[in-house]
Amino acid sequence: MTSLLDPVLIAELAALGLGTGFLAGLLGIGGGMLMVPFITIIMGHRGVASDLAVKMAIATSMATIIFTSVSSVRAHHKRGAVRWDIVRRLAPGIVIGSLLGSLGVFALLKGTVLAIVFALFVGFSATQMFLDRKPKPTRQMPGTAGQLSAGGAIGFISGLVGAGGGFVSVPFMTWCNISIHNAVATSAALGFPIAVANVLGYVVSGQSVQGLPGGSFGYIWLPALAVIAVCSVLTAPLGAKAAHNLPVKKLKRVFASILYLLAAYMLWKGLQG
Repeated sequence: MTSLLDPVLIAELAALGLGTGFLAGLLGIGGGMLMVPFITIIMGHRGVASDLAVKMAIATSMATIIFTSVSSVRAHHKRGAVRWDIVRRLAPGIVIGSLLGSLGVFALLKGTVLAIVFALFVGFSATQMFLDRKPKPTRQMPGTAGQLSAGGAIGFISGLVGAGGGFVSVPFMTWCNISIHNAVATSAALGFPIAVANVLGYVVSGQSVQGLPGGSFGYIWLPALAVIAVCSVLTAPLGAKAAHNLPVKKLKRVFASILYLLAAYMLWKGLQG
């Protein structure tokens, strides 16, 4: 218990929470892409095995998104930017895909493999944003069945990498001619069902795991969850406000630059293992 109250640990987690909360509001990514590498580093420095540290970082990151998404989406909703019609159509598939990923595949894969999966998908998303390919003017969101399938893919991939789905849902929506600001806001709203369904899977699948550090609940590390959640909720509305004042190209490039850096670190971490 004393180690969980270490002032240095609390300061590290607080700084991470403040930064990821702002990014969640700004980019609609739920902050998970920043949290996973840094929580992995923090846990590794405290003696947690690398393989387990990656898995717990992914699960803990996802748990914080429950709180961050609520704070972020309230700010976006006040500006009328959330496309709730899209949220309603994608959410059922998201829940199904999330449970399949977190209850099944996540538990079976090694942490080092998950780190490589994280890096590849994040790098792909960053490339798509940098290329900034313009969708055909006639392209629209698919029908109900298409959005159910898209939601399933978003939820499944998110469960494997511990992110709120923005790295898939934002490019997907902009590809379907949804404006970047609406896509970011809607992605923030989608983070909630993604996080709740995946967290349930992480808790259940992590119950029988050996060697978990103190303060663990399944694969979720509660000290990190508590500190990051409190701090991120404070800065998420600031990020959401900033999102509406930045030009589209700049927003996309900020998003992509961050993703490239984090993808490189996690690829290195996975290949090390």
